[in-house]
Amino acid sequence: MSRAKKEVFSVTKAVKSNARDRVGTPPPEVVIPDEKTRAARRTSKHKVTLQKLLQREDA
Repeated sequence: MSRAKKEVFSVTKAVKSNARDRVGTPPPEVVIPDEKTRAARRTSKHKVTLQKLLQREDA
């Protein structure tokens, strides 16, 4: 069995850990969707078939 690799000290990880202990964990990120993605969701995802178009005209 091989030896376990020594963990290299990381200043960044130490600073972040220290900040988390003092301040607390940051709140989760809230994503605000832009208008383009909201408009894209509202449109239908499938094209209207010829049969449905003809049924609309008859009614």
